[in-house]
Amino acid sequence: MQAKKRYLILFSAGACLILLLYFGGVQAPPQWPHFSGALQPFNPWDQMETEEYNVHISPRQKREGISGVYSGRHCRMESCFDFSLCKTSGFKVYVYPLQKGEKMSESYQNILSSIESSRLYTSDPGQACLFVLSLDTLDRDILSPQYVHNLRTKVQNLHLWNNGKNHLIFNLYSGTWPDYTEDLGFDIGQAMLAKASISTDNYRPNFDVSIPLFGKEHPRTGGERGYLKYNSIPPYRKYMLVFKGKRYLTGIGSDTRNALYHVHNSEDVVLLTTCKHGKDWQKHKDARCDRDNAEYDRYDYREMLYNSTFCLVPRGRRLGSFRFLEALQAACVPVMLSNGWEMPFSEIIDWNTAAVIGDERLLLQIPSTVRSIHQDKILSLRQQTQFLWEAYFSSVERIVLTTLEIIHDRVLQHASRSSLMWNSHPGGLYILPQYSSYLGDYPFNYATLGIRPPSKFTAIIHAVTPLVSQSQPILKLLAAVSKSPYCDQVMVLWNCDKPLPPKHRWPSTAVPLLVIEGESKVMSSRFQLHDTIPTDAVLSLDEDTVLSTTEVDFAFTVWQSFPDRIVGYPARSHFWDGNKERWGYTSKWTNDYSMVLTGAAIYHRYYHYLYTNYLPASLRGLVDQLSNCEDILMNFLVSAVTKLPPIKVTQKKQYKETMMLQTSRASRWADPDHFAQRQSCMNTFASWFGSMPLVHSNMRLDPLLFKDQVSILRKKYKDIERL
Repeated sequence: MQAKKRYLILFSAGACLILLLYFGGVQAPPQWPHFSGALQPFNPWDQMETEEYNVHISPRQKREGISGVYSGRHCRMESCFDFSLCKTSGFKVYVYPLQKGEKMSESYQNILSSIESSRLYTSDPGQACLFVLSLDTLDRDILSPQYVHNLRTKVQNLHLWNNGKNHLIFNLYSGTWPDYTEDLGFDIGQAMLAKASISTDNYRPNFDVSIPLFGKEHPRTGGERGYLKYNSIPPYRKYMLVFKGKRYLTGIGSDTRNALYHVHNSEDVVLLTTCKHGKDWQKHKDARCDRDNAEYDRYDYREMLYNSTFCLVPRGRRLGSFRFLEALQAACVPVMLSNGWEMPFSEIIDWNTAAVIGDERLLLQIPSTVRSIHQDKILSLRQQTQFLWEAYFSSVERIVLTTLEIIHDRVLQHASRSSLMWNSHPGGLYILPQYSSYLGDYPFNYATLGIRPPSKFTAIIHAVTPLVSQSQPILKLLAAVSKSPYCDQVMVLWNCDKPLPPKHRWPSTAVPLLVIEGESKVMSSRFQLHDTIPTDAVLSLDEDTVLSTTEVDFAFTVWQSFPDRIVGYPARSHFWDGNKERWGYTSKWTNDYSMVLTGAAIYHRYYHYLYTNYLPASLRGLVDQLSNCEDILMNFLVSAVTKLPPIKVTQKKQYKETMMLQTSRASRWADPDHFAQRQSCMNTFASWFGSMPLVHSNMRLDPLLFKDQVSILRKKYKDIERL
């Protein structure tokens, strides 16, 4: 009996020893998930047609994979960028010519076209500071039909490659099954990456640029505006939190989406997934698939998107997701669940003002977290989604230009944009810091900084006809403008072919009169930012404009309340001609307008700088060739920046009659081709901007007490009111 007990004890001890050894008594400690850094990149759910199995990757293998992605992993601007190339011609970007026989995706064509139509483009590699390949590098998944083969050899054979120095490579997809690493399949050397779904592990700060994942249907230019139509209070929508997308039964990307059903409540939290995708989904379907698929089909995605306060943006197969841009546009605050993803344009955008950055490990806490956000904060978040969408994400062009301007700021650090410039209206693309490093020098910041608008203006009269008589309109205009108490200086820009008149031919004025001869004598020269303009406010005038001192005074006082807009007298409008399928231009006097012509208008001098330095040479060249449309182009520019219409102020009735009687041969209004050219200009400008930036308005500002039965002596602008 004692022997049996001893054998039983020995057998139990042996069994325990075997179990201990089996479960890790002598083997290395188990590899617990490590969440402090970035998670393994995932493949985009939108790209997968079949489900594949993933293999476990050890931390050592992961580190080796990361180090093998780039030979220039430790590159930074100071170590891998040649700043000397930017000293000669400034920051100019060169695009390699397309090689014969090379295929290119539509998305990459849009990227290159956006560069070539921008102010930063140069066709001369000798003037370039940055180089962009014509070889399509967007899709580096070897299983994709867009994959470009032999890219390693093709890149190395480029005579300007120089191991990638001062090169920028765009990429949306990298790696393939089963690991989906961020390897592009060729050594990028010292080149910078503008990459979607880039992880914080692979992102090289102050060198790479994280860009959003966008589809081939994303517009090249323009793009739709955001969908926040009303700033309703409280800002809640039908749903609190929504998501609708694929669920992965196997492999990378399955964990987070597989757990969403725990949070879904079919009421204000609607998180829908479907197994029904790919060719082999039924082979791997689980017990929940049929129920999930049925619930998925009950809801319309667009209806959910536009009627939810928050939109969940979980990782797909890779870190990035198309849901991100969809949520931004829909004014649905993105709730990010993609640990380790370097957010798009993170170098310049403060995402805490427009998104909720969640943690995949805390999925069950997301509903209570978003419910605890105060309604004022929600409204602020939604407003910022709209600003960021329209400023940086609404088109391929916006994404590309933002990428280039980020690099531009790195190169010219002494004149780089501040965080406030990037994260507030009108955005970094319309703020050129070479103009000024002081925020108060830009008209958009007056209210924010508590700055009072300027108290003086400079009048610029554009002269194109000879001075032959003392009764010419320009001399009467000089007298009227110079009498204004707000006028600091009058400048006559002499763009006439005849020689500049001697000083004694010009009348004496109460303020300094400066007559300068245009260097090139083209129409765009009237919008050059001359050093001789001492004030921020500019009163732009045609030589044959008829205005009284009272009208000038009133217009300027109105402009002081709207310093970021064009304020003036002659108004015009645009319309869509459905029969011709093009934009039309009309000069009919109606209550509706969308332009105020610069023949008699006040605006901020910064728009002179933008006109000359932001708009491409092709548009300015068209204006100069036609000697027409410069006023339309300036209205396009200002409306594109402000997203607002100009301001029309009232004027004497006889102004209309005077303009209608102008039949001078020298007047461009008498040219029969003038109107047809302006119609054509409208469509050319709209094509470049990618959409119609002009905004219609019915607002007209009149003097106080207009037509009121009060003593005429009490009226400040009685000359305007006397009809």
